[in-house]
Amino acid sequence: MHPPPPGAAMDFSQNSLFGYMEDLQELTIIERPVRRSLKTPEEIERLTVDEDLSDIERAVYLLSAGQDIQGTSVIANLPCLMRQNPAETLRRVLPKVREVLHVAGVEMQLTAAASFLTVLQEESVSIHTYAHSFLQVILLHLEHRDTGVSNAWLETLLSVIEVLPKETLRHEILNPLVSKAQLSQTVQSRLVSCKILGKLTNKFDAHTIKREILPLVKSLCQDVEYEVRSCMCRQLENIAQGIGTELTKSVVLPELIELSRDEGSSVRLAAFETLVNLLDIFDTDDRSQTILPLVKSFCEKSFKADESILISLSFHLGKLCHGLYGIFTPDQHLRFLEFYKKLCTLGLQQENGHNENQIPTQILEQEKKYISVRKNCAYNFPVSKLLNSGVYLIHKELITLLQDESLEVLDALIDHLPEILELMSTGGESSVQENKLLSLPDLIPALTAAEQRAAASLKWRTHEKLLQKYACLPHVISSDQIYYRFLQRMFTIMMTNNVLPVQKAASRTLCIFLRYNRKQEQRHEVIQKLIEQLGQGKSYWNRLRFLDTCECIIEIFSKSFFCKYFFLPVIELTHDPVANVRMKLCCLLPKVKSTLKIPADKHLLQQLEMCVRKLLCQEKDKDVLAIVKRTVLELDRMEMSMDAFQKKFYEKDLLDQEKEREELLLLEMEQLEKEKQQNDGRPMSDKTFEKKRRDTKTPAALPKSLPVAVAGPSSGTSSTSKEIKKSKLIRSQSFNNQAFHAKYGNLDKCTSKSSAAAYTPSVSAKTSVISLTDNSFRTRNANSVPASFSPNTPLPSTSRGTGNSADAKSSGKDAQPRKATLKSRKSNP
Repeated sequence: MHPPPPGAAMDFSQNSLFGYMEDLQELTIIERPVRRSLKTPEEIERLTVDEDLSDIERAVYLLSAGQDIQGTSVIANLPCLMRQNPAETLRRVLPKVREVLHVAGVEMQLTAAASFLTVLQEESVSIHTYAHSFLQVILLHLEHRDTGVSNAWLETLLSVIEVLPKETLRHEILNPLVSKAQLSQTVQSRLVSCKILGKLTNKFDAHTIKREILPLVKSLCQDVEYEVRSCMCRQLENIAQGIGTELTKSVVLPELIELSRDEGSSVRLAAFETLVNLLDIFDTDDRSQTILPLVKSFCEKSFKADESILISLSFHLGKLCHGLYGIFTPDQHLRFLEFYKKLCTLGLQQENGHNENQIPTQILEQEKKYISVRKNCAYNFPVSKLLNSGVYLIHKELITLLQDESLEVLDALIDHLPEILELMSTGGESSVQENKLLSLPDLIPALTAAEQRAAASLKWRTHEKLLQKYACLPHVISSDQIYYRFLQRMFTIMMTNNVLPVQKAASRTLCIFLRYNRKQEQRHEVIQKLIEQLGQGKSYWNRLRFLDTCECIIEIFSKSFFCKYFFLPVIELTHDPVANVRMKLCCLLPKVKSTLKIPADKHLLQQLEMCVRKLLCQEKDKDVLAIVKRTVLELDRMEMSMDAFQKKFYEKDLLDQEKEREELLLLEMEQLEKEKQQNDGRPMSDKTFEKKRRDTKTPAALPKSLPVAVAGPSSGTSSTSKEIKKSKLIRSQSFNNQAFHAKYGNLDKCTSKSSAAAYTPSVSAKTSVISLTDNSFRTRNANSVPASFSPNTPLPSTSRGTGNSADAKSSGKDAQPRKATLKSRKSNP
């Protein structure tokens, strides 16, 4: 049907009307199949059931005279019938189910397998009753001609085996299994026997296993069909765990060795994966004399075999490295390292190019396999800690994986990025330390490029996770490098990205960067940008992000820091023209009030109460007013912290005092370093600083003589002794190194919910102390500061009144209207 063009006048001529009639006839023809698909009165009559029948009677009737769809519905409802009336269901319904399943289709068979499993899990009847009523039905359909149906019944049977008593298992399952596993049976029957044997091993004693089960296992391992050999090989892991170490070494290991040399690639792959999973069972001699040669041969032949073998090998690389650690000779160690390097670049180098005879579909499949290999290499990269001081040898591979075009590779690397970067920056105190330090700046372009690639993709979760992991950078690179290369990017993401979780991740990471910034001038510039571009921004979306940022600041910084710089800019938003901003502010007010200490912050408390009263009296939006009223009740119930320690707030006050001390030490550190540079005429060298750091150990508990930080300049008397200043410098530098270690774990808790898949091969690395004052990596100086970070702009005062700022915001319109998350945008007239 062709509608008239837009704007064209309707033509009622005869030719035009005939054209419309033809179009209508086309529509009629299209609708005819829909009408024919409706049920006829006779069909509806056959599908109608007497409403007076009970559930049991209705089920029996539908199974006897109903259609397949009705019978499937009854079987799906079987667990419910068992809960309501188990005796009648077993006596009347279950026999009908048995009859129907003999001629049932695939859908009904799958439904029955799931229902039988649900009845078992819900324990509607005793195990004895279940075995008597259901077990034979399950065993009868194990060898169904449809593979999906057979697997469904097998999964149900394997769950039943877990709870059946030994005698039932022996008579109903193990004894018939002897004949089912013979070569005269079908391949499907032998495959089912393999999986059942793997499950039965844990249910019998060692004597029964050795006498009745292991002969069947050996027979199936030598089956003429490669599918059966592969299936039985994958069950050897379960069998080994059931029979113990001695029988595993004498029975299972020889079978695995033979299967690892099998002509079928799938059998060799199954043998390799089973060996890797059983490494913990074997002793050092078995690993070095038997398993290591097999692994070496497997690796050497893997590039000549199918890419699927490379995928499995790269995936199990972590387990393999840990299991064989300490056994490699230096030559074997070097070969294995080169093998890993080759896997990291598989598909990227010229020698791995495509064959001219390959068709595009084959090329695409091969690329997918290569990406899977590199993804597994990224997943297993944390095992690089086994290299100790030689970790710099795979620095190039880390850069390659970070720059990989596939986001799957980057995503696999992100989960353990903090420990990888820490390992790369502090990987051992050896003679190659200078080489590692020189190679580290290559990481920064790779990290920034990885973030930009994630930002340009549609996979915002990968981008969010990467930004969360960037919070580790103060632990790895210098404060100046973060300031010049990452801080402005965080601002850009907060102000321009369209994904809220990504914006919040950037906001939190920026707060952590600010927390560990070493220069007061830079901190002031960042605070100024937060207040002016976000808190006082024209877009209400930016003002919402400012409140998110303030919530992070309350969590990460001390109370005095927040009150000094952000308290007044936050409460000024009570006059914001957009209802969503005021609503979000009201939700934040209890946390804002928790930063106050009485009596020192009494004047701030009065301003907070005045703003809340204005909201109560002047708010016109009913949704905001409802939140304000709830917030007022919550604020009234809050107990205020005092300047002196209180027992009920002891832990929180102690943590806040620690934060204040750390912030004060950052100021002391900067001042003392400036004095040292002026006195010596040159900055402290990295080697000197590292030596002082190693020689000085900060105690776990901070000394009580440290002064508590207050908002404003310190009024305490400063010592003029050079020795005291020198000791303060060393103490503050050492404290800054260890403070991040003590706090980073807590700071990253909220950003690491998630994950992904558990990483089995890696082991958490020992926390090591790293200097945050390392100037050897800095690539830019003060002259290269971006215009947006101009040091000449003064920090706006936070002691000004709230009226002028509010009027300024209310007179402007939003420059970037967006869809708000709390409610639709509303503005005051």
